[in-house]
Amino acid sequence: MFQSNSYISEKEKDYETTLKQLEALIEDEKDEIANLSNASALLNQFLDDINWVGFYLWNGEELVLGPFQGLPACVRIGYGRGVCGTAIKEGETQRIADVHAFPGHIACDSASNSEIVVPIYKEGEIYGVLDIDSPSKDRFDQVDQICLEKFVAILEIYI
Repeated sequence: MFQSNSYISEKEKDYETTLKQLEALIEDEKDEIANLSNASALLNQFLDDINWVGFYLWNGEELVLGPFQGLPACVRIGYGRGVCGTAIKEGETQRIADVHAFPGHIACDSASNSEIVVPIYKEGEIYGVLDIDSPSKDRFDQVDQICLEKFVAILEIYI
C-alpha cells in the first residue's frame, strides 16, 4: 500500500534545488556583499515573472539599497514606510498581492504590481530585507513565502 505524508509540488522541488545552490555558492565565502550579490543573481535566474530582486540593508536608522538585479531602485526606505519598511516594523514577511492597494507603497518601478519582502536577522538583530517585485498581481503564494523564508534562513547563517 502506498502512503504519502506530504505532497511536494514541482515548485517546491525547484526551490529545494535553489536552496542547495545557494548554500553551495556562499558556504565558503565570508564577504557579505559577495554572498548577497550571488543570492540576488540566483533568485533572478530561478524565479519567473519578476522584475526586481534584491536586498535592502538596515543601517540602524533606515534601509539602504544593497545588491540587486533589476532596474535602478529607491536608495533609502524609512522604518515603517512601504512594504520593506513595514516588514522591518512588523518583523514578518509581507506578501502583497496588489501593491497599489497597499497604503504607503513606494513605487520604485511603476511596472511592479505585487511584492514579497522577507526580513533578515543577524544575531537576533534586524539586518535587512529580501525584496522581490513582480509585474503580475498576486504573483507570490504560500509556497513562495515558505521557501523564500528558508532561503533567508540560509543567508542568515553566512552573513
